[in-house]
Amino acid sequence: MKFRFLLWAMGRLLAKSSKNNPKLQEQLEGKDLVFMLHTFDNKIARTFIVRDQRIVSKSGVAKDPAFSIAFKDATFGFLTLTAKNKQLAFMQGIQNKDIKISGNTALVMWFQGLMKYVMPRKKKPTEKKAA
Repeated sequence: MKFRFLLWAMGRLLAKSSKNNPKLQEQLEGKDLVFMLHTFDNKIARTFIVRDQRIVSKSGVAKDPAFSIAFKDATFGFLTLTAKNKQLAFMQGIQNKDIKISGNTALVMWFQGLMKYVMPRKKKPTEKKAA
């Protein structure tokens, strides 16, 4: 359930950012593709559609995605996507065959670059003045 919710939330955040964030829109310029994140058994799958500098997502399996990232199961997918060091988690998952990437691997790298637009910005701590 956590993985399904995480994919849904990721889709919502990417959709919102693609409407409001000029830097993300710049990354989406010229892209017209479909990609998918899912479990090996496709019981949990989310399709992301990139078109006209916007991202929309929907539940389910894509017919012919430009790339897909499959996780061995929902728990592993959730832990990988929420890991502190996502790059290391992905590399270990790929090496251990717990993650399978299909399609254009260059687009996978592009997608990973989009994730910085999903995560909420941390506010810088403000210093309190001593009384």
